[in-house]
Amino acid sequence: MDLNAFDLEELLLAAIKSEIDSKQLYSKMAKKTKNGLLQDKLEFLANEEEKHRNFIEEIYKNHFPENEIALPKTTPVPLPEVEFSEDTPLSKLLTKAMKAEQSACDFYKLLAGRFEEGCKIYNTLLYFSDMELGHYKILEMEKGSMERFEEADVYWPMVHVGP
Repeated sequence: MDLNAFDLEELLLAAIKSEIDSKQLYSKMAKKTKNGLLQDKLEFLANEEEKHRNFIEEIYKNHFPENEIALPKTTPVPLPEVEFSEDTPLSKLLTKAMKAEQSACDFYKLLAGRFEEGCKIYNTLLYFSDMELGHYKILEMEKGSMERFEEADVYWPMVHVGP
């Protein structure tokens, strides 16, 4: 991912939009699942994305105090969007969300390079990059569990039948 073609304002607006979209996705996914533990994890991720959005908005307001935050419908920055459909299996949504988290990890690492090394914004963006990787790992574990569950339903349809 090369961010050199974009100015800081475009990058910050793309980050804000991405965080809003991610929060909405995780909230919808949490409502879609009946697994309480997975629901809690997805709600946790949604809350994390909200915190990231708040910090990025603060950066934006400090760098562009004369501008209102006007999010573009689409962004030129190559961050993957995850389409949500009620018919999409949760494991597929988890896979798409994982790709988005990996891209966000890379994005924040590169965005940090736009700021002075060691300053609060630089360090926080690198921390966000690490957090996005942590989100990826959470999703990866849940996806593995989900696939095993889906596989059990396919190969052993009576496995959940009790006495």
